[in-house]
Amino acid sequence: MDFKLTSDFVPTGDQPTAIEKMVKGLREGEPAQVLLGVTGSGKTFSIANVIAQTNRPTLVLSHNKTLAAQLYGEFKQFFPENAVEYFISYYDYYQPEAYIATTGTYIEKDLAINEEIDKLRLAATSSLMSGRRDVIVVASVSCIYGMGNPEEYRGNLLDLSIGVDYDMRNILRRLVDMQYGRNDMTLGRGNFRVRGDTIEVHPSYEESVLRIEMFGDTIDRITTIDPLTGEQLSEIQRAHVFPATHYVTGPERLRSAMAGIEVELQERLKWFEENDKLLEAQRLRMRTQYDLEMMSEVGYCNGIENYSMHMDGRVPGEPPFTLLDYFPDDYLLVIDESHVAVPQLHGQYAGDRSRKDMLVEHGFRLPSARDNRPLTFEEVLERVNQCVFLSATPSAYELRVSTNIVEQIVRPTGLVDPEAIIRPTKGQIDDLMEMVNGRVAKGDRVLVTTLTKKMAEDLTDYLLEQGLRVRYLHSNIDTIQRIEILRGLRLGDFDVLVGINLLREGLDLPEVSLVCILDADKEGFLRSETALIQTMGRAARNVDGQVVMYADKVTRSMQAAIDETQRRRKVQIAYNLEHGINPQTIRKAVGDILSLLRPDDSAPVPGKDRRRQRERDKVQRDLKSLPQQELARLVQTLEAEMQEASAELKFEYAAR
Repeated sequence: MDFKLTSDFVPTGDQPTAIEKMVKGLREGEPAQVLLGVTGSGKTFSIANVIAQTNRPTLVLSHNKTLAAQLYGEFKQFFPENAVEYFISYYDYYQPEAYIATTGTYIEKDLAINEEIDKLRLAATSSLMSGRRDVIVVASVSCIYGMGNPEEYRGNLLDLSIGVDYDMRNILRRLVDMQYGRNDMTLGRGNFRVRGDTIEVHPSYEESVLRIEMFGDTIDRITTIDPLTGEQLSEIQRAHVFPATHYVTGPERLRSAMAGIEVELQERLKWFEENDKLLEAQRLRMRTQYDLEMMSEVGYCNGIENYSMHMDGRVPGEPPFTLLDYFPDDYLLVIDESHVAVPQLHGQYAGDRSRKDMLVEHGFRLPSARDNRPLTFEEVLERVNQCVFLSATPSAYELRVSTNIVEQIVRPTGLVDPEAIIRPTKGQIDDLMEMVNGRVAKGDRVLVTTLTKKMAEDLTDYLLEQGLRVRYLHSNIDTIQRIEILRGLRLGDFDVLVGINLLREGLDLPEVSLVCILDADKEGFLRSETALIQTMGRAARNVDGQVVMYADKVTRSMQAAIDETQRRRKVQIAYNLEHGINPQTIRKAVGDILSLLRPDDSAPVPGKDRRRQRERDKVQRDLKSLPQQELARLVQTLEAEMQEASAELKFEYAAR
C-alpha cells in the first residue's frame, strides 16, 4: 500500500518550502539533511508530508520514551490506514548482569518485562517482515541493540491457507518451535490450544485470536475471534503467523550453535587453567554446561542472548542483527531532536563493552558474550540509507555531515517565540507562586524546571501545601505513567508540572503559557544554550507564552539563548506583518496515546465494571468540590494511612 496522509490542515508558513526542499534532496540521493524547525512550527507534519510523497518505509528515532509515545500518537493520526508501529525498550525495570571486582560482588540480571510493549515490538517486526511498504516505526535507541536474525525470523513464518493440506501435528510442532506455548485452559498472548480439529493461536503481536478449523488434513476455515467474548471478527483466506519472540532459531542452527559454544568453552577453560585461574574456570564450566543442557532440552535458557553470536552464525566482532536489519535497503531514517539522539547513539557501545569485559575476565561469561551488544555509531551509519535530522538546535555534527540545511522558523499559527524575562533568585519561590496563580486564574498551565529530582519533589510538596494543584515528572517515573501525567496536565487535572530534563525536547503542550526556569545561571548541561532554548520552546505554542529565568547573573549560555530567540522573533513578527497574520494559540485535541497502546481499553466492560466506574466518577466529583486546603490534608492523611498499612504488610489495602 501507499502512504495516505489524513489531515484537516495543509502546509503553510515555511512548511511548503521545507517539504519541497527535503523531498527534492531525498529524490536526488542526498545522504543527510537537517530540518532546523523551531518548536511549534509543525516539524512532525512536514515530515509526514515528506513520507507521504517519497513513499518509503520510515524509522523515526526518538531519544526518550515519552516523546516517542507522543510521536507515535501523532503519526497514527496522520496515517490511520497505514502501519504505524512503536518500538521501545520493553523493560519496566532492568538490572543488567554485572561483576564488581573491587568488592567481589556478582549482580545477577533482574528485569520486569512490560507485556504490552513487547507486543508492540513484535507488531513492528511482523509489519516489516510481511512485505508491506507503508510502515512507519517510531523507536527509541533500543533499535540499535541486538535482536534475532531477520532471515531466521522470516524463515520461521507459518503460512496457512484455506484448502491447502497440512498435517495437524506439523502445525503444532511448528508453533512449539516458534516459541508458542500450549495452554488448553487459558489462551493468552504467545499461546495456542487444540480442541478436536480446531487450533486457536493468539499471536504475540495481535489483539485477536486466530482460529484454524481442519477437515481431515485440509484447512477448512480461518477466522479471527475476540479473545474475551469469542465473537467472530472476520473470516480470511490466508494467515501468516510470526514467531512469538525475536530470538527464535531453527533446530539445525541451534545444534550448530551448541557445538560452537562447546568448542569455545573448552578453549576458554584451557586458557584459564594455563593461567592458574581455577575459580574462574569452575564458574564458567558450571554456568555454560547448565545453559547447554537447557538449550538441549527446551531450546532456550536464561540469558540466551549472550550466545547470540553462535545462534546467528556470526564471527567474533561481527555486528549483531538489530531492528535496522529488518528494514529494506531504501528506508528513510528520521532522527527527532537529533542534538540529543545522536550523542545517545554514540554512547551506547562503550558502557556495555566495559561491563561485559568484567564478566568475561572473571569467568561469568564466554568471550562471545561481548558480541551481544549495541551497534557502534560507525556501524549505525553503515546501515543508514538516507537520514533527516530534526532539531530546533542542531549540533555541529549534524550541520557538518548534512548537504542540505532547511530552516522552518515561521509557525503556521503565526505564533512568535516567547519573550524571556530575567528575575533575581531572592524570593524566587514566592514570585513563582504569584505568577502561577495569575496563569491558573486564566485557565493556563505552567512548567517549572529544577536542577535535581530532590528539588523537584520538595518544590512539589511545598506548592501542594500552598493549595496549588501540582505534580512532578522525572526519570524514576515509568513510561506509561509519564504519558498519563502529561495527558492529565493538558486535561486540567492539575495546573503545574515540575520537572528536570524531561520538560524539554518535543513536548507538545499548547495549554502551557508560562515556563519558569529556576537557577538559570548554573552553567552546565541542564542550563546550556541548547537546553535553555529547548526549555523556552515549551511556551511557544501559546499566544501568551512567556519564559521567566531566575538568575543573579547572565551567563554566556543564557545570553546566547536569548539572542537566538530574539533573532527568530524578528523573522516571525516580520512574516506576520507582511501577511497580515494575527497569532493564535494552537488548538489541539487531547489524544489518548494510551488508548492507541492498549486498543482493548475501548472494549465494552461488563456490568460490574460499569458500576465500579460510576462509583469512581462520584468520588472524583466529590473530591473536586472540596476546598484545596482540605484536599491537601486528605491526601496527607491517606498517605500516612497507606504507609502504616504497608508497614503492617497489608499491601492490598495500601495499594487501594
